[in-house]
Amino acid sequence: MGAVIFGVALSVSAQTPVAPAATATSATSAASAKPAAADTKAAAPEAAKAGAMGVQSANIFSIAPDASTDPKYADQNNGERDKVQPGNNAPMWRQVGAGVNGFSSLPASEAPEAGNLIQPFVQYPGSKLTTAGEAWRQVRNNWIIPYGGSLLLIVTLAIALFYYGKGTMKLHGAETGRKIERFTPLERAAHWTNAIAFVLLAVSGVVIAFGKYFILPIIGSALFGWLTYFLKNVHNFAGPLFAVSLIIVFFTFLKDNWPSKEDITWMLKGGGMFSGQEVPSHRFNAGEKVVFWLGVLGLGVIVVASGLVLDKLIPGLIYERGTMQIANMIHGVATVLMMAMFLGHIYMGTIGMQGAYSAMRTGYVDETWAKEHHELWYNDIKAGKIPAQRSPEAVAHGGAASTSASA
Repeated sequence: MGAVIFGVALSVSAQTPVAPAATATSATSAASAKPAAADTKAAAPEAAKAGAMGVQSANIFSIAPDASTDPKYADQNNGERDKVQPGNNAPMWRQVGAGVNGFSSLPASEAPEAGNLIQPFVQYPGSKLTTAGEAWRQVRNNWIIPYGGSLLLIVTLAIALFYYGKGTMKLHGAETGRKIERFTPLERAAHWTNAIAFVLLAVSGVVIAFGKYFILPIIGSALFGWLTYFLKNVHNFAGPLFAVSLIIVFFTFLKDNWPSKEDITWMLKGGGMFSGQEVPSHRFNAGEKVVFWLGVLGLGVIVVASGLVLDKLIPGLIYERGTMQIANMIHGVATVLMMAMFLGHIYMGTIGMQGAYSAMRTGYVDETWAKEHHELWYNDIKAGKIPAQRSPEAVAHGGAASTSASA
């Protein structure tokens, strides 16, 4: 078999003519290939040497390791350190970590912290002594979120249990059909504007603060991201509306919310909510006055002021990170307390008391309702000290109600 193959090879070789020029060219190429190979071998060390001159990694402490023996080593700035240990930028990063301000060409009025990467060490209430950003995170994640969320859940559960045990507070007597104007159109407009803004702020705020615990696992991160982005803008635009309407609500209802001696009796008896015996009160009882002064005025001012800072709507204020962090913590605490307080107010104004919601919706209550829930106010109406119909529209259409109430 091998002989046959060998014979065929010889035969093919013998039958294939070889051009003299091609033979000469092959010989020339073979001759020139030897010097080229030699040149390649000679260039290899040069290429390796050139590659060694590129970017190389090195342990900075292996460069002049005895430099640290200098007594002034720890006090060196970045320029001095670079002379003895090139590439050792520890002095610069040590200053960055300590909150030292570097140089920035941006004007301080537009970018007050442009030269500062890491904030200085602070200790907020409830945090450790650490950088301001980390301290804010600790307060928010370890205190405001868990305890604020727990407070809202506890209040909601308490209201649900109270409603389950007591149900809606019904009228003891029969309605007379004679109406007294409890809220004028202006009062109702101010209240509903403020209430709608509050609900928008409360819902969006709860989703932004607590949504990742009970909404994110259900709808996923993509949809939750779009939801929070939308609600963030709702929150930012509803905030100024809430602020303006809160001012109107305060001055609209201020006259009838001044404390009186009868409020002490109402507070001591708990408003009769547990005994079932109504405690006489004026147009607004002591509980409503607490909501007005503590919720609307006290917490309202804090929530609005901190919210305007977070929205960057305070003229002339320098919005540094520390300012925003403090405003955020104050805003979070105040809003949780306000929501907890207003949950009780919303309950009593809707399903907690018969006729309360229709009073704010229509502006009118029955004489029986006024007598049972606000007896002192009803007595003043009967005595003619307070008109039963206060708005021009009510006077034009409800003269009979006024007459019957004072009869």
